[in-house]
Amino acid sequence: MKVLPRRRGAVLVNSALGVALLGGVALVYATVNGSGGTAAAKPAARTATVAKGTVLATVSGTGTLVSPTDAAQDFTTGGRLTAVKVAVGDAVRKGQVLATVDTTAAQQQVDAAQAALTTANANLTKAQAGVTTTTTEPLPGATTAPQGGSGGGRGAGGSSTPAPQTTTVTTTKVDDAAVAQAQQQVATAQTALSNAQAALAGTTLTASVDGTVASISAKVGDTVGATSSGTSTSAKSTGTSAASSSPGGFIVLTNPTGMQVTANFSELDSLKLKKGEAATVTLNAQSDTKLNATVLSVSSLPSSSGSGAAGSSAVQYAATLQLTGDTSTLRTGLSATVQVVTGEADNALSLPTSALSGTGSSRTATVVHEGGATERVDVGVGVEGDTTVQVVSGLKEGDKVELPTTSGNNGFPNGSFPGFGGGSGGRGGNGGAVGIPGGAGGGGGGRGGKG
Repeated sequence: MKVLPRRRGAVLVNSALGVALLGGVALVYATVNGSGGTAAAKPAARTATVAKGTVLATVSGTGTLVSPTDAAQDFTTGGRLTAVKVAVGDAVRKGQVLATVDTTAAQQQVDAAQAALTTANANLTKAQAGVTTTTTEPLPGATTAPQGGSGGGRGAGGSSTPAPQTTTVTTTKVDDAAVAQAQQQVATAQTALSNAQAALAGTTLTASVDGTVASISAKVGDTVGATSSGTSTSAKSTGTSAASSSPGGFIVLTNPTGMQVTANFSELDSLKLKKGEAATVTLNAQSDTKLNATVLSVSSLPSSSGSGAAGSSAVQYAATLQLTGDTSTLRTGLSATVQVVTGEADNALSLPTSALSGTGSSRTATVVHEGGATERVDVGVGVEGDTTVQVVSGLKEGDKVELPTTSGNNGFPNGSFPGFGGGSGGRGGNGGAVGIPGGAGGGGGGRGGKG
């Protein structure tokens, strides 16, 4: 029976403590959220300071390395390979003999063409000589002498018979039509001989450029084909496609000197590209290798069209860039990422792009003055970089500009003081204290444990 007063006293003490704690919570909540709250009710504005620096605007594309001097070497006269004078990895010079094919058939054609030309020349000589005829004609006004002398005459009253006087006439007649025909035959024979001689020369393959032998596709005894020129090169700087196709042929020579990169850019970014703009090329296989380059050309024709967002068509345009510096260790076909500087402002006033509102060359910003007062000002901008923008008017160095807030939660994760806003009340511990009631809409506090 004596225990009851003690338990009643503990309950009264716990109740008083709970009321006091609830009063403190209500006071804090009112301070944070009440209309008459202090500066703590609104977190300090995030600001950025106008400062001088470099603003860079860039666009990015992807592509591959190509060498304009990479070339496939093919015979102009096909046939059976009789010799291959180089091996993969050999360095060769322009004009060096690489391989030969059998010359038997080509030599026979040269001999036949030479004989035909000899005959044609003989026929032309004959036609130009013409046809010569010889005739005997009497001399005009010729007189005849009496036959027999005065001492040998037949006697008085005898007569004499005159002897005719003649001359031989030689006439040459040239047939112009025959000469013209013979001249045409000579010209035809000369062309045939030149072609045959070229075919004979084509049985020997020589290097068209300096380079290193990258591949050989046949061996002695194999039959190889021919091309009209004997040489095919890799993708040139046409700008029509960023896809680099390595040249294919009997022998392929590669040369990293003058290496270029062809890359595809989105249609929007391609409009920002200009000849001569500086760029950085990063090899995908060697991310720590960065190469300098300049834009050589930008194609006006689309190079590809793939699937974009929501299934839309993504048009791309190709650009060709010239690598600078040492390219001796590079290889044709290496994939790369290209970043082109399309705009640059050095020693310029700048701000994070997010500090300005609006679009175009005229924006607005909220300037935060000493003491916390704010002012909305118009800002003129120049180069728009990837994360910063050049300020050309409206702000000065050192101005603080308000940045947009990231959330409106009064400093608490869920926007309200813990315990308010629907959370369930806590249970009392074994010490016997009563639980704190839950927030508005929440469950009540738990009952105190046993004393």
